Amino acid sequence: MPAGLILLSAVPVIAGAARLTEITGGAAVTPGNARFLASPVPVLVHIVGATLYCLLGALQFARRLRRRRPGWHRLAGRLLIPCGLAAALSGMWMAACYPRPPFDHVLLTPIRLVVGAAMAGCIVLGVAAVRRRDVARHRAWMARGYALGLGAGTQVLTHLPWMLLAGQPSGLGRVALMVAAWVINLAVVEAALRRRPGRPVGGPAVVLAH
Repeated sequence: MPAGLILLSAVPVIAGAARLTEITGGAAVTPGNARFLASPVPVLVHIVGATLYCLLGALQFARRLRRRRPGWHRLAGRLLIPCGLAAALSGMWMAACYPRPPFDHVLLTPIRLVVGAAMAGCIVLGVAAVRRRDVARHRAWMARGYALGLGAGTQVLTHLPWMLLAGQPSGLGRVALMVAAWVINLAVVEAALRRRPGRPVGGPAVVLAH
């Protein structure tokens, strides 16, 4: 499971690293990067937070690691909470404040805000649950938050057939492909939770661009 989740994260993580290099390396301003270069802090926070959240979070689904090294699980969780919240809140800021790219439909802004708020809410609920020592609900809420956070990975998969057949998606088609990825992730998580009633969720088989 962790290897699959890391593999799923690979494309957005590599894209984030390329964007990070572009911003910190003094790249020339283009229509595609102008909004990031004009206000780089939110996107830098988003890239770093999301990268750590996706890669380190994948290891939280390793049952053997959790059982053999519970201290590692707790320590990693303390880092994942601020990383996940930083990724969600910076994503919401970018959706609300950055100029909208021409291929993005206006509906994507409120959808991204809802997804970001839902991701942050899942993390907060997961923290509240573990403070009550309700481990099953903690794992369930954190799995949902991780599924939403991994949206960029699944969106690579939902976009790929369209791009191969018709090129870069835009308008309502792009909206549908992005929403489909989040829905797929949450559906898989909920199915995993229902298959394991009353038991901690070992990890969703999730596949989730901001």
